[in-house]
Amino acid sequence: MCRTILAAVTALLTLGGIAFAADKFPTHPITIVVPFSAGGPSDAMMRILAERMKTTLGETILVENTTGAGGSIGVGRVVHSPPDGYTVGFGHLGTHVANGAIYKLGYDLVNDLEPVVLLPSNPMIIVSKNAVPAKSLPELLAWLKSRPQPATAGTAGAGSGSHVAGLAFEAAADITLQYVPYRGTGPALNDLVAGQIDVIVDQLSNSINQVRAGTIRAYAVTDSKRVEQAADIPTTDEAGLPGFHMTLWSGLWVPKGTPQEIATKLNAAAVDALNDPTVRKQLENLGLQMPPADKLTPQALGAWQQAEIAKWWPIIKAANVKVD
Repeated sequence: MCRTILAAVTALLTLGGIAFAADKFPTHPITIVVPFSAGGPSDAMMRILAERMKTTLGETILVENTTGAGGSIGVGRVVHSPPDGYTVGFGHLGTHVANGAIYKLGYDLVNDLEPVVLLPSNPMIIVSKNAVPAKSLPELLAWLKSRPQPATAGTAGAGSGSHVAGLAFEAAADITLQYVPYRGTGPALNDLVAGQIDVIVDQLSNSINQVRAGTIRAYAVTDSKRVEQAADIPTTDEAGLPGFHMTLWSGLWVPKGTPQEIATKLNAAAVDALNDPTVRKQLENLGLQMPPADKLTPQALGAWQQAEIAKWWPIIKAANVKVD
């Protein structure tokens, strides 16, 4: 009897402590885990948003780059963190959809995380090193098909956005690529500029400055319409590969069991940042596309993630992707 009463009292005190913590949140710095290397497109987006989110939350936000295994190590770091709102995970189509079809994760991408908010999306862009002789997408496809050995394509690892985009590019164009994994597309882009790899199907925000500088060559954006910040680059429809469309969406998640009040505060801070004119301008200058206002709830991100799993898992599994 005494043990039962003690257990009940302990449970009430625990619940009371969680409620108090949620009410006072945050009281110390928050860490947002980006599962890719510093300097890449995911890192750049998150740092812009974090700088504005700290104004709403009134606390420092630290961006931590935890890399490896296509971002799955960083996501695991978030899954296994206390559900108190102080460890938040950044992720995207690769980390929170594709990886579940490729890796033995040791966690469930839907059931072990709570969605917070959908973030801007990134059209992909087909780019090559300048030494590639092709000057247009049809010429690039002809060059890729004529090679005795597959061209090398940089990725941020198996299951990353650049890898999934590469798989879709192979299927749409009937080509074969040899993938070279990096700890992020930032390092992959450095090697493309240096001529160490041949191509990347990259996030526009990652490649656009190098395209503008003339250090790499762009062929098409994988969208149905041209991107305002890169209006001189044709769409895949215009360039000769109709129907090859892919946009890399991103989001924020917290560990399962995080109090709803805390997730709501984090969501509000992110939405405030996305609505800030200065922040929007910074993100749009990178070619990022803002999510619609009615898609900014945690529920909307959760529904979108599950719909994308249903869409992409069969495609990825059919590609028989192997992880060494």
